[in-house]
Amino acid sequence: MSTTTVGAMSRPDPEVRPAAKVYSAAFKAEVLAELDAAGSRAERGEIMRRRGLYSQLIAHWRGQRDRAGLEGLKDRKRGPKIYPGRVENQRLNARVVELEARLATAEELIEAQGKVSALLQQHNRKGAEPKRS
Repeated sequence: MSTTTVGAMSRPDPEVRPAAKVYSAAFKAEVLAELDAAGSRAERGEIMRRRGLYSQLIAHWRGQRDRAGLEGLKDRKRGPKIYPGRVENQRLNARVVELEARLATAEELIEAQGKVSALLQQHNRKGAEPKRS
């Protein structure tokens, strides 16, 4: 993190933000178990300070755990959701593009074969005509 020095004091650069921490489901479960086993509020505060956690984050983790158990504590992939139908649709669209290219090539070959056939028929007609002297 970059810092700015003003006189004898230094402070964090407001333009640079630290990266968000990502905690594993196992870590979340371990911390929640430790906090649940703590007897007093002071013990819970000491655990959170030692681990660098805030009560709001702990409350969020408890909500996740209560809604969906250990599965709810797992990290969710950020960004747009990938639906199986969308993936299949993309695969099929790519296949359509490939088949259209093959069809265009086949149509060009058929057209060329037709032209060659017409030329051969024309050549055969000329060869079958009696020669004039």
